[in-house]
Amino acid sequence: MKMSAKRVVLLMGLVLLLDANLVWTADPGDDTATANVTVTVNTIMEWSEASYTDITLTPAIAAKSDAPTGSTNFTLYTNCNCEISADIVGTEARLALGTDPNQTLVTSYKLTDDGDGTGTGGTDQGSYTAYDSFLSTAYTITHVAGDGVVVITLYAKAENPSEEVADAGAYSATQTLTASWTSD
Repeated sequence: MKMSAKRVVLLMGLVLLLDANLVWTADPGDDTATANVTVTVNTIMEWSEASYTDITLTPAIAAKSDAPTGSTNFTLYTNCNCEISADIVGTEARLALGTDPNQTLVTSYKLTDDGDGTGTGGTDQGSYTAYDSFLSTAYTITHVAGDGVVVITLYAKAENPSEEVADAGAYSATQTLTASWTSD
């Protein structure tokens, strides 16, 4: 099939015209679109772990006047005001020899935190309190904006009963701390 010269010229002209439009067309530029993003942060109050490092009171009781102490740190994440109470319903928080409820040590506790008056925290307890009245008034934590973590230190102390010395052996107790929301 032969193309006529007229058709060839017309076809070449069309190609040049299309090619020229491609070259001479202006860049349309960037085109943007936006979306607003929102999220709600609810009130949060949670311990970083369900259980913490055991507290080993040292040194061992070797004399009537010995009063060994020890501590462990608890990390509380919070963006609200809250309070900490102790589980004092039973005698689990009292150091006892095995399962014998009659062989116990004088057991006391106290709390401090890293709030130091400028961050989230409370007022450190200066002295130990007997296990059965420890945190009978809850330990208040005040949240400071921008500080959503507070390190709580639980201290424990053991002593011989006032008029005697305890039987020899390994004594143990469990102290449970509960954080409760008070306000935002």
